[in-house]
Amino acid sequence: MTNKFLASLLFVALLAGCASGVKLDDVPVEDKSATSSGVSTQGIGNDQNGAQTGVSGVVVDKSVSGIGPVGVAHVVYFDYDSFVVRAEARPVIENHARFLQANKQRKANLEGHTDERGGREYNLALGQKRAESVRQALSLLGVSDSQLEAVSYGKEKPAAQGSAEADLAKNRRVEIRY
Repeated sequence: MTNKFLASLLFVALLAGCASGVKLDDVPVEDKSATSSGVSTQGIGNDQNGAQTGVSGVVVDKSVSGIGPVGVAHVVYFDYDSFVVRAEARPVIENHARFLQANKQRKANLEGHTDERGGREYNLALGQKRAESVRQALSLLGVSDSQLEAVSYGKEKPAAQGSAEADLAKNRRVEIRY
């Protein structure tokens, strides 16, 4: 009887030790943008005069399951310690927005990632904010919130191994998966 009691007490203590007191909303992440939302809508889709930008159309291959727009990148990269969508990522986001609007039954997972620097909780929060930034950009372009899910993997799934700046830059990303 005492062995079972000690074993259960040890198990409860182990579970309590695994809990983290850090709340993801309380982790500071610097927003290096001039706008409060982290996403600038100017230049997305049309220029200031309403003219079309040079973004090409989306080729949709409906016969392939699990694949989004053909010939379009599925990764949005970020600067160090930032969740601001870069200007060069806008065409990628615009193409995915067109694809999702044309395919209302499709859903996209926005997977936020970070490089290896920083603690686990901090990187999970930063990865989530990156995924939410891409989700907000897609929403501003007319994609339904029900088609999007933002998740964070933090530093747990690196795209590149190594600590060189080129490797770290490849890991600061949001992957758009269908």
